Parts: sequence; structure tokens; C-alpha cells
Amino acid sequence: MIRSRRRMLTAALAATAGAAIALVGARALGQAGETVVAIRTKKFEYLPAEVTLKLGVPVVFELTAEDITMGFNLPDFKLRTDVVPGKVTRLPFTPDRIGTFDYYCDVFCGDGHEDMSGKMRVVA
Repeated sequence: MIRSRRRMLTAALAATAGAAIALVGARALGQAGETVVAIRTKKFEYLPAEVTLKLGVPVVFELTAEDITMGFNLPDFKLRTDVVPGKVTRLPFTPDRIGTFDYYCDVFCGDGHEDMSGKMRVVA
């Protein structure tokens, strides 16, 4: 029984270490050749709530959820994904027009969900 618990603990530690290495690898990849825009979600807000990007410059959104599954929807660019706690969701994007665009959560997350939104500004 003790050996069984040790095996389970060893497997859990190995999985955690693998996830940490994958996250570090994703960060290193992002820093090497692409602009990474990190956006955290938690009940009823995006952090940051406003993002400024340059026209035609590719970025990768790295979305994380602090508490429950959220959505990220940028309808003017037909960009949408789920944001799951404990995972980094990478979403490549290249803005192709100037302006201010709204993004919002499209997965119901409780009272206050309807106010969960942010703004993306694209400048020349």
C-alpha cells in the first residue's frame, strides 16, 4: 500500500514537473520570436481590460483563467476560445484593421458575467 502511494505521488510530481516545463517552454518560445499578450481572466474581469496592438504585427494571446472556465470572444475578427483554469490557451492573431474592438466572455460565469468585457485598440 505504501509503495502504491509512492508511485501515485511520483506520477503526480512528474506530471506537475512536465506541465511546468511546458509552460516555461511556451514562454521561451513566445520571447524568442513573437509578441506575447498575456491576459488573465477571473470572475467578471479581464486583466488587463485594455490591450493596444499594432496593425499587421502578429501576436499570440496567452489566456489564463484564475477560477472557472471563461470564454474569450473577439467577434470583429472571428476569434474565439475557451479559457480553462490551470491551462495556458495560446491564440495567434494578426490585427488587420485600425480601430477599437470589444472582446467579451461568452461562457456564463455567474452574476456579473454580462459586464465581463475588454477593449482592444489597434494603431498604425
